[in-house]
Amino acid sequence: MSSFDWPALMRVGLVGLRLSPDTFWRLTPAELRLMLAPVGAGGALDRAGLEDLMAAFPDTPKAKDPDHGGE
Repeated sequence: MSSFDWPALMRVGLVGLRLSPDTFWRLTPAELRLMLAPVGAGGALDRAGLEDLMAAFPDTPKAKDPDHGGE
């Protein structure tokens, strides 16, 4: 016997999220859980997190280092 309420889960995925049956069945449990989580449930981005993102993905590319294959 399954502990999942499959009819309810399928209703949420197919009707609520408007997923195609193929897309619904290809989701992992983690992906479905993420899609069903309230917006912002992952916590707010703090200043340190923002700075890490800005360093990893700068608005302008860093200058190339001529000693390491740059022009």
